[in-house]
Amino acid sequence: MGEAIVVKRGSGVVTITFEDYKVYGDTVTRTTPAALSTARDSLAGASVGNYALFAGGYTGSVSAVVDAYDTDLTRSTPTSLSTARRYLIGASMDTHALFAGGSTGSPTSALKVVDAYDTDLTRSTPTALSTTTNRCAGVSFRTYALFGGGYAGSGPTDVVDAYDTDLTRSTPTTLSVARDSLAGASVGNYALFAGGWISSASNVVDAYNINLTRSTPTALSAARHTLAGASVGNYALFAGGCTVSAVVDAYDTDLTRSTPTSLSTARRYLIGASMDTHALFAGGSTDSPTSALKVVDAYDTDLTRSTPTALSAARHLLAGASVGDYALFAGGDTGSAYSAVVDAYTNVVVLPTYLPITAGSKYKLNSTTEVTASTNKFIKVNFPLTGYIKYKGGKFE
Repeated sequence: MGEAIVVKRGSGVVTITFEDYKVYGDTVTRTTPAALSTARDSLAGASVGNYALFAGGYTGSVSAVVDAYDTDLTRSTPTSLSTARRYLIGASMDTHALFAGGSTGSPTSALKVVDAYDTDLTRSTPTALSTTTNRCAGVSFRTYALFGGGYAGSGPTDVVDAYDTDLTRSTPTTLSVARDSLAGASVGNYALFAGGWISSASNVVDAYNINLTRSTPTALSAARHTLAGASVGNYALFAGGCTVSAVVDAYDTDLTRSTPTSLSTARRYLIGASMDTHALFAGGSTDSPTSALKVVDAYDTDLTRSTPTALSAARHLLAGASVGDYALFAGGDTGSAYSAVVDAYTNVVVLPTYLPITAGSKYKLNSTTEVTASTNKFIKVNFPLTGYIKYKGGKFE
């Protein structure tokens, strides 16, 4: 959100310095950036630097396309994936966004391949996963991108692979239970893998600390698979899933579980994404693949739920990622067609506001010119705000 620094100086002047300062409102609003370059479902999202990336998917055949959105929501198309695939998963650390696993067709055609994109969107291919997998979960966790579980081609796997900022792979202790169609999220010093499918829905949660040591916190309040994870403030949230559920479980930095207000609509195949102030859960479907939904639920840092403007098109099997002040939801399946739609959500105030300036005060805001106020006045400013106000004593009548 940038900074606003107040410094008191002599001669009755107080200086407020703004550096890329933004104001956040209570309302989460939606915009619709340029669509994906190719409509597709079963794609994956991840973020790195000033970009949110959406990779792979299915368009009637598997895709290698990658679309990138910068902090202004301008789209570009970086180098494609090294292998076209769907049911891959994304995760990030500071230096790279990684896309791991997937399949070339059916879930039995699982892959090991990993593609990494740096902050300049240059692609590399790190050491492959230690086992083939699709429908696994990814967690962006401090200096690691973790990938856990999934379907290995003949059944669920318990393998976890961790990539550090040098793209060196390690294999921490396996999950306590092998499972696919699980979800991941991080909170504080922990990366969590929750739920999934074994031969039935699972309520198991595995947590990995900063040393990648595993523990098993309190289980989910309801067993489910094809759920979604996202993080906000001091919580990791796991929402929805199948059988079609509206349940939300939240884990705090001590791994204590609570159950916030349920989703406004029970659903599976939804997706999560986060911004500074909210975790969002978007889209999904009810009982059948043709029952795609538009609904979006948002949870703030107090776990209070709101329902922002719905997606511009109903869809499931979509992907989520974050960039700058935005949470993005891209692609998916409408129930009758592949989608290229991208929806972006933010609660940054974009409308101008007015600041009071006392006579004799000096200011330079989003400008190269310093101005001295000859009278008490209100000045119109736009966010983000950079510059300063040197307030001279006085009052407004």
